[in-house]
Amino acid sequence: MKNICKFIEPNEQGSIIINNFIFESSVPHSGESLCHSSFLMYLVSNGEGLFKTGGYTYKIKAGMILFSFPNLPVIIENTDNLNYYYISFKGLRADELIRRFSITPKSCVFSSYEGLIPFWNDAIVRADKDNVDLFSEGILLYSFSKLKKSENKYNDLVNFTLNYLEKHFTECDLSLEKVANVAGYNTKYLSHHFKTQLGMTFTEYLRLLRIKHAVMLIENGVTSVKNVAILSGFSDPLYFSKVFSEQMGVSPINYKKQEKNKTAEN
Repeated sequence: MKNICKFIEPNEQGSIIINNFIFESSVPHSGESLCHSSFLMYLVSNGEGLFKTGGYTYKIKAGMILFSFPNLPVIIENTDNLNYYYISFKGLRADELIRRFSITPKSCVFSSYEGLIPFWNDAIVRADKDNVDLFSEGILLYSFSKLKKSENKYNDLVNFTLNYLEKHFTECDLSLEKVANVAGYNTKYLSHHFKTQLGMTFTEYLRLLRIKHAVMLIENGVTSVKNVAILSGFSDPLYFSKVFSEQMGVSPINYKKQEKNKTAEN
């Protein structure tokens, strides 16, 4: 074989943070709605079940890769001896990978990845406290490298909207009307294309961005609910608390207490 040299474009998207690497031999909360503060990549290793998120329901089986999203409820139902692995991850690099592969609640299930099961199993068996970070990040990125990009790429308008939201979601006066005006399109036209391609409304997506940011602020020590609300793009702290509780299943105050308890335990 001749020498092979492949150049890599500089990546300035930041780091990726792995929270945990888990194997579930059974579904611990089958049929229950759960909400996580990170992305989750699942690999089904055996059996069959149902995967529900963002208003969509998928039949799942061994060899499928699935994704759930920060602060978006997900339900997994065991219908036939279902078990799976998952890795939870977050960070700027995580957002970039999800965007690169056009992963949304409408397009979050990938089939025919049975070949990855031995790699995941070997990694979790061999991982210990000294190397689990390397194994989990390596398996996560390797699995991403095997994914085929969605054929339904976002059109220019939706890409513009996503980029604009990433830069301006903390602005309290941000709205669909404002983005439509900046983009030079009719509000209903933008709303329709956004919902069609992402599987959720503009408002739902903006709310998820803001709640994800709020979670990050709380986890990084911002203690005032009012400050978290304003820094996340909510002008009304009471409304923020209501939305946070709906998305996370717990109030901002109680979430802050949970994080404090975790820190104390560690």
